[in-house]
Amino acid sequence: MDMVAINCDMGESFAIYHCGDDEGLMPFVTVANVACGFHASDPRVMSRTVKLAKRHGVQVGAHPSLPDREGFGRREMKLDREELTAAVVYQIGALTGFLRAEGMELNHVKAHGALYGMASRDEEVAAAVADAADVFGVPLMGMAGTVHEKVWGDRPAGFLSEYYADLDYRDDGSLIITREHHAFDPETAAAGALRAVTEGVATSENGKEIPVRADCVCVHSDTPNAVELAQAVHTALKPHLN
Repeated sequence: MDMVAINCDMGESFAIYHCGDDEGLMPFVTVANVACGFHASDPRVMSRTVKLAKRHGVQVGAHPSLPDREGFGRREMKLDREELTAAVVYQIGALTGFLRAEGMELNHVKAHGALYGMASRDEEVAAAVADAADVFGVPLMGMAGTVHEKVWGDRPAGFLSEYYADLDYRDDGSLIITREHHAFDPETAAAGALRAVTEGVATSENGKEIPVRADCVCVHSDTPNAVELAQAVHTALKPHLN
């Protein structure tokens, strides 16, 4: 039987500004990608999110970004490889301190927003992210069939391929990423996630079947109906959860 994780980008509030219902989502995910301060989060938010994950038995990975808090990490920026690696190491290191305080281990690294997209196309960006993750010896999470897999696929620490339950796919298998996420029908999203896990296929926005590999399924915390959607996906995938 195929085994899968449900992952969610969390800890994306900042100071008095709230983003996402982490408490409502945590019971329906198995892995949390926790923001590290460059696109969202701050020390108190990171600490609270790690403690919340621990209470629910949810594993925690780092969710580093380009230094773009005003744009929520969804604007592309030009950094050289050394500078980008240093920025990612800095962010992972910050989160690792909060994990150590709770007796937890870093589970993985998943780049956020524009950094994730750039690494899916640009080998130099993907290599910079890998250089940072290798410092901590953890898997990288990304998309199969892209530069993610080409650069990260043979890493000793491993590569985790994800399917997105609340984003549309183009006919070529790439994601349609918008500045703001829109609500998805929970039952449709759950059925799509189950098919991705059990059959290895997804349906594009134009109805074309495209191959996918789902070691994990992602639900975004800033999708308007995220809790309802995560609950539906969790129910559909329950026999397959690791």
